[in-house]
Amino acid sequence: MSAGARWRLVLAGEALDRLPTLARWHHAEWAGLYADWSEERALAELLEAARAEAPVPTTLVALADDGALLGSVSLVAEDSPDLRAFEGPWLASLFVRPDARGRGLGEALVHALVDHAARAGLAHLRLFTPQHRAFYERLGWVYEATARSAGQSVDVLARVP
Repeated sequence: MSAGARWRLVLAGEALDRLPTLARWHHAEWAGLYADWSEERALAELLEAARAEAPVPTTLVALADDGALLGSVSLVAEDSPDLRAFEGPWLASLFVRPDARGRGLGEALVHALVDHAARAGLAHLRLFTPQHRAFYERLGWVYEATARSAGQSVDVLARVP
């Protein structure tokens, strides 16, 4: 991907053929945070978001101008059973392909999902991250607590759409 490359964001239902690859990427990135979470389950969750008519769940998919899959972000009702004490919905599964990072796509995905939540009238959003708190704080998210998910320490952040 060249430095001047652009992207477009589409709903998961418009990128059904890309969801198996996305599920593989998600599973490789986050399987350690979820007990008994398989690549098949990751794909089932993406397909559920692709078929949903309500604002939750939703997955936005980033595609390069040439159609190549670049990443995604999701809005889910629950992101970790270990974090049920915190009310959702949750921004989840922000992923940008490694060779496409550092060009603003992650920020664009987060902003687009927050805009989606605002249009849907959602009162608040949460997310959790084991290591990217500063990134989200830079985008307007506010630290709420440190918690545990699958035995790992994670930061829980929130924002009003």
